[in-house]
Amino acid sequence: MAQSGESRTLIFFTPDITETNTVKRVQEFVDNGFAPVVFGFRRGRYNSGYRPEWPHIVLGATRDARYWHRLRALLGAVPRLLANRHHLRAARVYYARNVDQLALALLARRLFNRRAVVGYEVLDIQPLFVATGWRGTLLRWIERRCLRGVHVLVVSSPAFYRNFYAARQRFAGEWFLLENKLHRSALVCAPPRDALALPRPHGDDRWVVGYFGLIRGEATFALMLRLARRLQHKVMFRFAGIFTTVGEAQFRAALEQQPNMAYDGEYANPEGLAALYRGADFVWALDLENTNDNSRWLLPNRFYEAGLFGVPCLAVHGFEFGNMIERTRVGWTFGEPLEDSLTHFFETLTAAEHLQRRRRLAAQPASAFVADEDAAALCTILRDGAASSTSGRRKVPTAATPPIGSGSPRRRRANAPRDCAVSD
Repeated sequence: MAQSGESRTLIFFTPDITETNTVKRVQEFVDNGFAPVVFGFRRGRYNSGYRPEWPHIVLGATRDARYWHRLRALLGAVPRLLANRHHLRAARVYYARNVDQLALALLARRLFNRRAVVGYEVLDIQPLFVATGWRGTLLRWIERRCLRGVHVLVVSSPAFYRNFYAARQRFAGEWFLLENKLHRSALVCAPPRDALALPRPHGDDRWVVGYFGLIRGEATFALMLRLARRLQHKVMFRFAGIFTTVGEAQFRAALEQQPNMAYDGEYANPEGLAALYRGADFVWALDLENTNDNSRWLLPNRFYEAGLFGVPCLAVHGFEFGNMIERTRVGWTFGEPLEDSLTHFFETLTAAEHLQRRRRLAAQPASAFVADEDAAALCTILRDGAASSTSGRRKVPTAATPPIGSGSPRRRRANAPRDCAVSD
């Protein structure tokens, strides 16, 4: 049965209209029958030249990690909500990424559309949310209040739910695991799976380690720099993407002194992925920025990119991502001291061992790295929630397909056993 225009409309509140995760999620909503209208801000970090083809309302400009600035921006967005209330009244679903956008979505629902159901997506647990001071306490309290109005919490790693939303926020509602997989449009750029099991495609005798995407974490870069100095004739580090918490001036100065480190600039996603991964033997996925929480809990986007293009990852032993790598043996993990462990690895690894891991990774289906089924399951949850809101009945969909290599469903009631684990 065809959906009405009203039931198809979805309002997506986002902190950055042109950010690649926003673009991907909008594409997934469209793929699954929604007609999204994006209400969001601009940050001008990267992909700022992208011009969305879908309807969008610019609410203002914000900056990363500048919470008080973002609060002022949210207040400044209220008149724009009023001016575009016809869109807000037409929707049955509001979908918000990050707590500030969730607060805006809940305000819009209270003012214009109390029947709308709200989905809340979290891709990272920011440092301030786990801080012990009054600011962290206040932010957690605000989020707990906002969570009361959420139909489904969407997280990109089960560890976010286990260690933060269940353990600290005491969230007792529906939650759904939507990993940082790629949109199916990336399949056009990717080689066939059987072609990925071939030996190293380049002639350089050195192992090439790629670090693509958001270049972040002073401790991470410092470790890579020390390794480059110790392994000048064994390893080549190649970077591409944009700078976030690594200073660009410091980064470029270090690379000028280190001939086995190179920066290839920004790139188009997904069009530029094939060229990047074709020249890499490994992808660096050791995130040392927030090792007590977010870095320990996350499942990085670069794993799904690397997996689709057949390049194994390097990860930290004992982290959520490291546990996943160890269960599936499609990459390598390293314990402390990291510098010595990695040095020994590169000095002793054979081409045969590397090819064996590449072949294990190539044997994984493309669905392990592309979000088609997962995105469809989320859209079903949102659509059924909207239908229940309209009819006055609550409908609970069945669980989505389990992650590869795991017996636990991606989606469960919050009071179910907390043994959820993801493996690809």
